[in-house]
Amino acid sequence: MQENAHIPHTGADRIHLPSPTAWPMVLALGITLVLAGLITHVTITLLGTVLAIYASIGWFRCVLPHEQHEDVTVQASDADRTLAAALEPPAPPVAPHLSQRTYSFISGIEAGIAGGLAMAVVATVFSLLRFHSLWYAVNLLAASSFLGWTGVSDAFLSGFHMEGLLVGLAIHALVSVLIGLLYASIMPIFPRLALLTGGLLTPLAWTILAWSLMTSVTPVLAARVDWIWFILSQLAFGLTAVFTVNLRVRFRSAAFQQLPFDQRAGLHSGQANRSADNEVRQ
Repeated sequence: MQENAHIPHTGADRIHLPSPTAWPMVLALGITLVLAGLITHVTITLLGTVLAIYASIGWFRCVLPHEQHEDVTVQASDADRTLAAALEPPAPPVAPHLSQRTYSFISGIEAGIAGGLAMAVVATVFSLLRFHSLWYAVNLLAASSFLGWTGVSDAFLSGFHMEGLLVGLAIHALVSVLIGLLYASIMPIFPRLALLTGGLLTPLAWTILAWSLMTSVTPVLAARVDWIWFILSQLAFGLTAVFTVNLRVRFRSAAFQQLPFDQRAGLHSGQANRSADNEVRQ
């Protein structure tokens, strides 16, 4: 393969560069969690260790036994573009698709809302089955913000409290949208294992993190949480968020998965990327 192969009729060249990778960021996250676990809980350190080892293996596989490369399209000089425009009629402009610039933001909000609703349904079913109440789960979530609710009874948490409902919904909505934005940013970058990472591994990792934080900060609250139902609610959130992001970005399609890393990550907004995005949509 030639290092600088001219592409006719486009006014663009290709250069041979090392393939981009996100493994250094994953390794940095793992090391951060290892250090954070020193002042929080040992499970955070274990989670960071697993991430660091997994990222190290992935990073080494990018360079061993052969370094991975890809061809990157670069724009030609102004003279070449002027000559090409004189020889050929200009192509009709391609309107940039909304997802090319804002998919991470819009689909993240949508994923957070949809995942939050799915999680709320599971929590409400738990409240009805265990305590015959619609309000236990939301009151339990609000109890993490009310010092006076730390030692209250289950009967109290099963009753309706307007302040508990408002605070619980606010906490749930904020956290859901933030995690939804995280899903919208990560899922298109690694689309091939989206259901595994977003639907299973991420919810389990978030469960471990939540358990560690609650046992360290609010142990009384952690003792009241039914962790089986908590995991089920996290899985419901993760699967719903993955499918919601895919409805807008279509990252599970074969055409999207064949796009270069920089286009999947939304790092470019040029004409070539808009055309590729348009092809995926069609």
